[in-house]
Amino acid sequence: MYTDKKITGLGKKGEDFTAKYLRENGYIVIKQNFSNRYGEIDIIAENGDYIVFVEVKTRSKNALVSGVEAVDSYKMNRVYNLANDFLSKFMTDKPPRFDVADVVFDSTSDSFEINYIESAF
Repeated sequence: MYTDKKITGLGKKGEDFTAKYLRENGYIVIKQNFSNRYGEIDIIAENGDYIVFVEVKTRSKNALVSGVEAVDSYKMNRVYNLANDFLSKFMTDKPPRFDVADVVFDSTSDSFEINYIESAF
């Protein structure tokens, strides 16, 4: 299996960037990188209305596939299973919402941009 630490580091930076974005927009980040037998959910947060499960996809500026396009039905199903497991352990009266953070890294300016999609699936 090929692993590139730079790419792995970029994904972590994208998740941290998204967590900061959420906090600046009034969310409370409950957990980053919650994992169980179904896999891992990048961010679990809440606002006044919802408990939010966020799938973060970080891409370089010139990537062939956007982060949103990378969230296929297989990934959505895994996130649903993760959310159900989380909600069975940590009860809340807030309904769940499933968001996608499409994070783009521009290496020429060393900056991130986010396209945050609420209720993405």
